[in-house]
Amino acid sequence: MREQNFDDPTPIQQTAIPSVLDGQDVIAAAQTGTGKTASFVLPLLQQLLDGAPNGRAVRTLVLTPTRELALQVNECFQQFSAHVPLCSTVIFGGVSMRPQLRALRAGPDIVVATPGRLLDHIGRGSIDLGSVECLVLDEADRMLDMGFIHDMKRIVGLLPKERQTLLFSATYSDDIR
Repeated sequence: MREQNFDDPTPIQQTAIPSVLDGQDVIAAAQTGTGKTASFVLPLLQQLLDGAPNGRAVRTLVLTPTRELALQVNECFQQFSAHVPLCSTVIFGGVSMRPQLRALRAGPDIVVATPGRLLDHIGRGSIDLGSVECLVLDEADRMLDMGFIHDMKRIVGLLPKERQTLLFSATYSDDIR
């Protein structure tokens, strides 16, 4: 955290981090630029470090609406986990699947994905979601706006029933509820 110049938590971080660390499901709404990503990345990394290693299984799944956001979230995981034995990868459409297949075979602890490409990998059998302990829906409002509701429901249906779920959004509409 020192390397990233994190000194004082933002209001969303002060509110969300203790709840995430406590294993609670969280619904949080905060505008872009308020530190939402760190408010789930930091406690999830701590939970993964504190929990029992699970071999080469995906333990945390983060869904984002766009490849740009997926890349940003994965970069945040990589920056904060630079000195710990955890691995994350990002999968999204519009690029070759080969590097993603190699990354998934390496057994990342964390996968950050867009819904469509994740479903492609599920269909190919290149990812197993049976060990996911935490699901994060990042920018859930945008995923709904972009028509991902059916993909999201399908993915959620493939996850273990016993898991932590975190929903982060810029707005908190009736659709999100």
